[in-house]
Amino acid sequence: MKIRRLASLTMVLLIVWGLVHTSVVVADGLTDSGQRADVAVVLGNTVNPDGSLSERLRQRLDCGLHLYRAGRVPRLLVSGGLGKEGFYEGSKMRDYLRQQGVPGNRIIVDNKGNTTELTVRNTLSLQDSLGFRSLITVSQYYHLTRTKMLFRKAGFTHISSASPRYVEWRDVYSLGREFVGYYQQQLF
Repeated sequence: MKIRRLASLTMVLLIVWGLVHTSVVVADGLTDSGQRADVAVVLGNTVNPDGSLSERLRQRLDCGLHLYRAGRVPRLLVSGGLGKEGFYEGSKMRDYLRQQGVPGNRIIVDNKGNTTELTVRNTLSLQDSLGFRSLITVSQYYHLTRTKMLFRKAGFTHISSASPRYVEWRDVYSLGREFVGYYQQQLF
């Protein structure tokens, strides 16, 4: 009887922990402090097989574009890898921003940002050459808490975030994945 009660209590605590964590992630991801920064880092996502941007990626770019046009950042760093569709996300992101009127010299491309960890590492490797001291990360709301944690873990603390107001059903899965990823990367 004691084992069953302990198992039930443990399950309740895990559920509460997951709900609290998820609530904090959602609140953090949907909060934009309105700060200015030296650069916005827009994390990549799927490029469709025909070379067009997925809606999720276009929304991220539009969010970064809004930061740029509002004068909150003078430059945009776009980071993504080579997708299974055969396109470099960073290059496709740059092309989209240029079509929207952003000058090429205001866009930095990282085509080796296959993961969030690589985006953080690649971005920080450019810190001296680009001279940035602050940045705004741009991704889906559920991804921002972990992204900022990785930057802080790497020693970069002048960071804020912004996300597009774009929600889809896959966010439920993504919130669960981010829960696991956050603690996995917190420990290692």
